Amino acid sequence: MPVPTRMRLHLLAAVVVAGATTSSLAIGAPPAAAAATIALPPIAPTPQSVTRGSADVRVPSSAVLVTDSATDPAAKDLLTTLLQQHGVRSVTTVPPGQPTGHGRLVIRLGAAERPDIVTALGSLTVPSQPEGYALRSPKPAELAVGGRNGAGQYYGVQTLRQLFVRSGGGWAVSGAAVRDWPNMALRGSIEGFYGPPWTAEDRLRQISFLSEVKANSYVYSAKDDAYLRSRWRDPYPADELATLGQLVQAAESQHVDFTYALSPGVSICFSSPADFTALTAKLQSVYDLGVRSFSMPFDDISYTKWNCDADQTAYGAPGQAAAGKAQVTLLNTVTSQFIKTHDGARPLQTVPTEYSDLADSPYKTELREHLDPTVVVQWTGTAVVPSSITNAQAQQVSTLYGRKVFLWDNYPVNDYEESAGRLLLAPYGHREAGLSQYLNGIVSNPMNQEAASEIAEFGATDFAWNDAAYSPERSWPLALRRMAGGDPRAGAAMQVFADLEHLAPSSDPTPWQPQAPALAAKTASFWQRWNAGDHDGAARELRPYAQRIKDAPAVIRGGQVIPAFVDEAKPWLDATVLWGSAMADQLDALVASAHGDTATAQRLTASADSLTTQAKAVRTGNTNPWGVRQALVGDGVLDAFIAQARAATVG
Repeated sequence: MPVPTRMRLHLLAAVVVAGATTSSLAIGAPPAAAAATIALPPIAPTPQSVTRGSADVRVPSSAVLVTDSATDPAAKDLLTTLLQQHGVRSVTTVPPGQPTGHGRLVIRLGAAERPDIVTALGSLTVPSQPEGYALRSPKPAELAVGGRNGAGQYYGVQTLRQLFVRSGGGWAVSGAAVRDWPNMALRGSIEGFYGPPWTAEDRLRQISFLSEVKANSYVYSAKDDAYLRSRWRDPYPADELATLGQLVQAAESQHVDFTYALSPGVSICFSSPADFTALTAKLQSVYDLGVRSFSMPFDDISYTKWNCDADQTAYGAPGQAAAGKAQVTLLNTVTSQFIKTHDGARPLQTVPTEYSDLADSPYKTELREHLDPTVVVQWTGTAVVPSSITNAQAQQVSTLYGRKVFLWDNYPVNDYEESAGRLLLAPYGHREAGLSQYLNGIVSNPMNQEAASEIAEFGATDFAWNDAAYSPERSWPLALRRMAGGDPRAGAAMQVFADLEHLAPSSDPTPWQPQAPALAAKTASFWQRWNAGDHDGAARELRPYAQRIKDAPAVIRGGQVIPAFVDEAKPWLDATVLWGSAMADQLDALVASAHGDTATAQRLTASADSLTTQAKAVRTGNTNPWGVRQALVGDGVLDAFIAQARAATVG
């Protein structure tokens, strides 16, 4: 959607957390008592129900998978890979009812109704909701994962991935009992930003990320793809079609729907049979690649003019009602003549021209009263980049469009002027618990920087799965720890760095998330102590954090952080080293001045001045529509502290 005035399998070893790194049995304790005292690892998205159900299950060198024809192939492949990553050298497969041998880990994976899985799960029934699953350990060397459908099985294995913990010199699976399902049917991301596009590698990484966090929707609305918009009538060249096919297949193999978003509104003649034929031919070409989910957005177009004289005859003078009627006619016809005649096709999606308000209109009336009820309607909130989304707003818009709406959430997208020079790394927030009553899904519009987008997207998918239990304070550190590859030191450095990229602009003048709240709290505490006369105490409190800012980029670059993030964040990491060094020097200069050491204070102030000048000179790459800008780091907080400390030092 428009720039500023418009809509603007990475397989990871389980994160080992404190309390989950010990052996499953405490020495001398009965197994049940020991199990009850050991914390479970965090699971994301937050499950609907998770308890400690048994002692941890030791992972031996061999395992047997009990599967049948209804076992999801992707879930089975993922499970096999996970076992191999955690020390299992031999993985064999047997059908239900066959002997499983001794001394091996037995994992039953399959459909909810399979008798051996029903028995193994016991009282823990598989939820009836689509994509639901249940997981438990019925015996010391056995695990069972049952899914309501193939996706449910896959998500059960994704939960199992997070339950591996260190045990002595090897691995164990935490003895969790999980019963889980998503609150929203559609969860994922929409590649809908303007500016330099993602590469094919970026898109493949995004799809793998989505599968990891149990998201099922990747909406391909790439603004650089002329065949989606300005050249929507034209067939793809063979090489581009082949690349698209690789993405579609990658998504399908990981339970992610590749939604193809064709935007004909810029030039379509709604009443033209030839244009309808061209449109359905384009849809057919990607259906043949394996696409089963389609969107037809009408955002960012004008309804004050027609693209052909024939539409004036068919629908009357251009305007809200006429545009609504034309769009409804096309969407309904595509639904009846294409979607409902093509096996496996999902309900058609659309982005209305009026996508960011709560005002009723002749346009919305046409959609509410005449649009096929199966068509999914997207909405961005009460603004292009809203500061919050409430249940009352979502209820109102669902009434206006006569259906649950699908939220296109413009966070963390950074293609608009207010976000120039920034990475947007704050947590997903200010969305009210209970939105699943009125929304049938959420897709997050990411940044031009794919890997960096995964931090906020992690929270968005967590919220869409279980909005009632969502907590930014819980989810954000998990997202950062995941980005750090489970490395605790790198995860802590990521938290320092992300705090400096915390500001989230909105359509309002005031950002909806503040810049550097952790640093702001520390500098406020510093000045309170300093002004009270406790100079040395104030400095002792703040100096380590200044050092952490200075050191964070080196820790991030030297740790297990996802390499693509390190590459994307390079200008901001470079600037952070300089800003952190300037802060440390100016703080030491202030202390020296307070102690009467004028020469040291002057030397350190000069150094801080030089470092500040260098930091301000660091530029972003030409990776966004706003071009090359200063790489902003902690602006308004970090630079303000340095300036205030300098003023106190020299004068």
